[in-house]
Amino acid sequence: MSNATVANIRFWPIMTAIFFGAFLSILGISTINVALTIFMQDFDASLSTVQWTLTGFMLSLGTIAPLTGYLGSKFGFKNVYLFAMIGFVGLSVLCGFSWNIGSLITFRILQGLFTGLILPATMTIIFQVIPREKQPFAVSIWGLSAMLAPAFGPTISGWLIEKLSWHWLFFINVPIGIIAIIFIMIMIPSYRIGQPSPLDKLGLLTVMVSSASLLVALSQGRQWGWESGRTLGLFAVGLVSLAAFILLELRSKDPLLNLRVFGNFRFSITLVANTIITISLYSGTLLVPLFLQNVQQTSAMDTGLILLPSSLVMALAMPIAGKLYPKVGAKWMTIAGLALIIYGSYEMTQLHSDSTHFYIILWMAVRNLGVSLAAAATSTAGMEEIGPTMVGHASSVTNWVRNVGGSFAIALFTSLLASHTLTHATDLTQSGKESAKLIPLLSFTMSVNDVFLIATFIAVASIPFTLLIRKKVKAVQTGAVAA
Repeated sequence: MSNATVANIRFWPIMTAIFFGAFLSILGISTINVALTIFMQDFDASLSTVQWTLTGFMLSLGTIAPLTGYLGSKFGFKNVYLFAMIGFVGLSVLCGFSWNIGSLITFRILQGLFTGLILPATMTIIFQVIPREKQPFAVSIWGLSAMLAPAFGPTISGWLIEKLSWHWLFFINVPIGIIAIIFIMIMIPSYRIGQPSPLDKLGLLTVMVSSASLLVALSQGRQWGWESGRTLGLFAVGLVSLAAFILLELRSKDPLLNLRVFGNFRFSITLVANTIITISLYSGTLLVPLFLQNVQQTSAMDTGLILLPSSLVMALAMPIAGKLYPKVGAKWMTIAGLALIIYGSYEMTQLHSDSTHFYIILWMAVRNLGVSLAAAATSTAGMEEIGPTMVGHASSVTNWVRNVGGSFAIALFTSLLASHTLTHATDLTQSGKESAKLIPLLSFTMSVNDVFLIATFIAVASIPFTLLIRKKVKAVQTGAVAA
């Protein structure tokens, strides 16, 4: 493709290629949630260890995101997307052949490095080559692909575990990934905006040290003790490295991650709200499968089927949200979504061992409908005022903040779940009112309710930021030159 502009970009071929990649990258997260209990059994490992198959993946996914802008300007975002998808498929094969929990965690972390390039690359392609008037709809399709994965992921995961084995959670990525690779090569035009800048190696080092230190501290703090030297030392290293990273990026002429995008008030406010929404979302995807399998002894297949309706609600609402956005606006659409998230999350704090599956489906559906409205609004609003040359950096910042926030949330929720379970078990044992056989189930259920309550408060915390969302300024003209 040569001498082309945004005017003759074909919308649906590009969005089809983007759809497959975004779907597959999120599928890598959603299929694991149902399998955590299976990993604990097969590898004889604790939840605090097994959760690293998810948190380690998300940490590397978030850490690599700052490189997307640099790689995209140097090699083109199409090539970055293609390279990332090839790496994702290759690591899926290695994950499927893992022989112990250590090898699985290692391969998952490496897989996360490739996956972390996919979402920011696809988002950047949307905002650089899709005409501005079609971008809200394009974002909703991009969001739909990311929502269909958690919709079908748990069901697919449950079926594969029950009929085959957990290894096929990763092998299934191969045929879908090959289709995605072919679509990327054929349907996305080659183009480049701007000139490549030198790699900010010091910035990369500080952001990696910061993210890893803080995540390990959050994950292991309960076992080591929150006031232990190791925990406090890691928190100190993480915070100092984060401060150093911010200072380096603001002073650098060629930053790894251009934090100056935070100078756009609308972008900053919507990103904070979107991150809090993401954190609240992960509480449900983590806690519900654990509750169903550990307390109600639900099979992996049935767990996936129970999660399917609420996830489908989230997926199907995304394109509708994209159409509503121009009419309703970012602020009120986000507020409506948050109200549903808060209401649904609070109802999920009332779980008990014989809660009906209909109850879980209903309130998870309410939560997920809210997630669709709020996520679509904040994702679109945050990028609307960003110029085309800064879109790559803004996309990288968005995915870095959300994914690192998500990995921290999973580490924190897992730690809280374990600590509250122990506390409730101790209290129930001392009270002598419950039989020893019921105490593990009751204490785990009570801790799930506690963490859902914390997730509810987290969602409430995003309301003040949502109220600060202002109307967008005059649109910035786009223009991508094909190579």
